[in-house]
Amino acid sequence: MSFLTFITGSTKSWQPAMTVDTTTASYWLNWRVLLCSIWILISLVFASLLISKHEYRKKSGGTVSTENQQQRKEEEEEFPGVLYEDEVWKPCIRSIHPVWLLGFRVFAFVVLLLMLILNVIVDGGSIFYFYTQWTFTLITIYFGLGSLLSMNGCYRYSNSGGDNRFDAEGGGPTKGMDLNQERKKAGFFAYAFQIIFQMNAGAVMLTDTVFWFILVPFLAIKDYNLNFLIINMHSINAVFLLGETALNSLRFPWFRIGYFFLWTSAYVVFQWILHACVSIWWPYPFLDLSSSYAPLWYSTVALMHIPCYGIFVLIMKAKHFLMSKWFPRTYRGVQ
Repeated sequence: MSFLTFITGSTKSWQPAMTVDTTTASYWLNWRVLLCSIWILISLVFASLLISKHEYRKKSGGTVSTENQQQRKEEEEEFPGVLYEDEVWKPCIRSIHPVWLLGFRVFAFVVLLLMLILNVIVDGGSIFYFYTQWTFTLITIYFGLGSLLSMNGCYRYSNSGGDNRFDAEGGGPTKGMDLNQERKKAGFFAYAFQIIFQMNAGAVMLTDTVFWFILVPFLAIKDYNLNFLIINMHSINAVFLLGETALNSLRFPWFRIGYFFLWTSAYVVFQWILHACVSIWWPYPFLDLSSSYAPLWYSTVALMHIPCYGIFVLIMKAKHFLMSKWFPRTYRGVQ
């Protein structure tokens, strides 16, 4: 087998088979679609309630002044989604220069972007029918935006003379980031960056779990050989995300699982609209609404969001535990 064949694909490729015409009224007007619609609606309502209850309490904005610091601190303790501007570009260890986090993000962005471009060249635009490519594109955008925010942070950091301005080095263990320092609340792009991080956390776990534990056994039955691109699309995303998690100072409030549900729901709605307009194969067999097991599949995948997101919550807790134990004097212990 040549290197090009290994990179671009198997000599025996597999394509999802067409089952029935998806543009007919009978395909959509039945009990299966009704039940699946209910699952999607429940997910959307659940996500909307979480976000509306917790996300929009940050509207006070502005800089934390020393006069009402205690009052604002109490308010922030009640608000789980608070984010400061410097948290998007500072490493979680004070002794690590922000340029290292910048370098990692730029490297990850370049690698992911090149892989995405190569995949488009090899397989065409049809790759964006798949949830994997949606998630892969999202994590590429994440590292691209993170690179820009880190560049801005490193510029400010160098002009400030290092940690003397931006850090409150207490010389001992710290339970939080620079609480005695006047700090600016994060703006739109920083909050978007934080939200995308948490969307990626759940989506990458869901994508790789479904691929390796559901689709790979199915493809093995079909005697389909996985190529270099497919393997890396479902592994390097998790590697870079875990590396980013180990380095960054971002918080991980639980309620942003709502954005994860919205992301997957948007993908499913997109597929439904596409198949209602054009009779085309389903990218994943369990999305096919002609199967009597479709409602079971939809509810199962919806419920999988909770453990997939929960796994990353445990990863974050493990990070905080280990970092505070290994670097008690320099770890920025935001949780």
